[in-house]
Amino acid sequence: MKQHSVPRPEYPRPQFRRERWQNLNGVWAFAIDQGKSGESRGLHRPDARYGGQITVPFCPESRLSGVEHTDFLNAVWYKRTVEVGADDLRGRAFLHFGAVDHTCTVYLNGKRVGTHVGGYVSFCFEVTDFLRVGENDLTVCAADDVRDPMVPRGKQSEEYASHGCDYTRMTGIWQTVWLEFTPQAYLVSLRQYPDARGGSLTLCGKVRGRGSVEAVASYAGREVGRAKLEDVCGAFTVSIPLSETHLWEVGAGRLYDLKVTFGEDVVESYFALRDVGFDADGRFLLNGKPVFQRLVLDQGFYPDGVYTAPTDADLLRDLQLAKALGFNGARLHQKVFEERFLYHCDREGYLVWGEYASWGLDHTRPESVYGFLPEWIAELERDGNHPSIVGWCPFNETWDRDGRKQYDPLLSLVYRVTRAVDPTRPCIDTSGNFHVETDVYDLHDYGQDPSALRERYASFASGGELADGFRERQSYGGQPVFISEYGGIRWSEGNPTDGWGYGDTPKTKREFLERLRGLTDALLDNPRLFGFCYTQLTDIEQEQNGLYTDRREPKLDVDAVRAILSRKAACEET
Repeated sequence: MKQHSVPRPEYPRPQFRRERWQNLNGVWAFAIDQGKSGESRGLHRPDARYGGQITVPFCPESRLSGVEHTDFLNAVWYKRTVEVGADDLRGRAFLHFGAVDHTCTVYLNGKRVGTHVGGYVSFCFEVTDFLRVGENDLTVCAADDVRDPMVPRGKQSEEYASHGCDYTRMTGIWQTVWLEFTPQAYLVSLRQYPDARGGSLTLCGKVRGRGSVEAVASYAGREVGRAKLEDVCGAFTVSIPLSETHLWEVGAGRLYDLKVTFGEDVVESYFALRDVGFDADGRFLLNGKPVFQRLVLDQGFYPDGVYTAPTDADLLRDLQLAKALGFNGARLHQKVFEERFLYHCDREGYLVWGEYASWGLDHTRPESVYGFLPEWIAELERDGNHPSIVGWCPFNETWDRDGRKQYDPLLSLVYRVTRAVDPTRPCIDTSGNFHVETDVYDLHDYGQDPSALRERYASFASGGELADGFRERQSYGGQPVFISEYGGIRWSEGNPTDGWGYGDTPKTKREFLERLRGLTDALLDNPRLFGFCYTQLTDIEQEQNGLYTDRREPKLDVDAVRAILSRKAACEET
């Protein structure tokens, strides 16, 4: 298959790039296995023949996959031929998956390679001993059940059709698949710890094998620092003093390039200098300066690709559309976004909160930790180097389930693990409700009366109590506060009765803008709020409260919206 015909041909991991790789996206053989009997029927064998085709990396529910099967899928099978040369097998070979929902089992040449559980985070298998020179049969089985209470599903509908704020399901492969080739001794991972004040970068890495490590940092093509360690084996830590300091800021990524060599293995990456925190008044600080977080709820759905953007340019376009409206960041909501999107956020200087697809998990049961924590840790480890991520939020709106309340120790454990894995960022235990142990106290408020919204938080603005509709379930402890969901004003570009949004639908676009201004001003004028998050960037199926349509067409005058959202906030006043 020619490179130009491969969908999503770009390298999937911009922070850990190698030259020797093979993109496996494109047309695969495909079969639906509703009885989950495929292995018993021999679908993993090289001579098995499937009756259909699918275009990877698009899920079978999507139009872009060529399948567009939107009913429940218990299991699906993929098959293709992979060709490798003798040079490829002189070292090691790894088979990577950007993400597969939910339980993925891989076979090469009829032999089982391994199984991965979790639908949202990247994983790989070493396949050196399974490959042979020439053609190889690669088979993938994905099993999924969005109605299993131990499986987080995010906003995938657990009913036959989309409903409320749940949308089209997705099953199986939904991000890039690729082979990567390394020397026998290779770099396993790199964790970055930039020091903006000290002007340095510390790397904590892992290697397999033994040799010397050299790290070279550059900025705009100029070398600005290097360090070398001899006789490294297992884990290592190295610090690089930097001769130039360029800070990562909102709207200005200012990324440094990084090249790390371990023996014959060469990995190219990037990093940024920035620090985040809060002052005693609860203001969010970026590099020591107060910045009001003007966030938009971004759920990462595409009408033709469901969870998967048609092109890399579409990923970049989404954050550019948000910036055009005056937003400086996003809550990446109920989904783990792919690394290419975070790469664009890093380059653009775009603030984001890393979240997880927690809905569907029965958080009232202690054993649900096993369906959540392993992949959440994997997300923290995969995405922890991205400067655009300014906070973590593992859960969202942990409502009662079948009359049972959330299991508080679960939320507390996940919060503490998050801070242990990444002590450099704040963590919200569960966005909106019901807080147990958290660095940030956020609220969701979809009140549509601007005067009432302003009055609700007037006492808090002047040093009084924080208005909270869930005081019987959660207790404010003086943490920094922001309204992490508001607005959601409905406006349908088609039939005015289509879909839904919050509150009464404005009669005119002018009335929409007046309501948006009033609600936003009530939050911008409150000196004790460090940010807001407007619901939402685009319409998604029946949810018609986006500022853009699902096809990314503006519903309102972009300049008028930007004037409302981008004016100076009270907490930014010196």
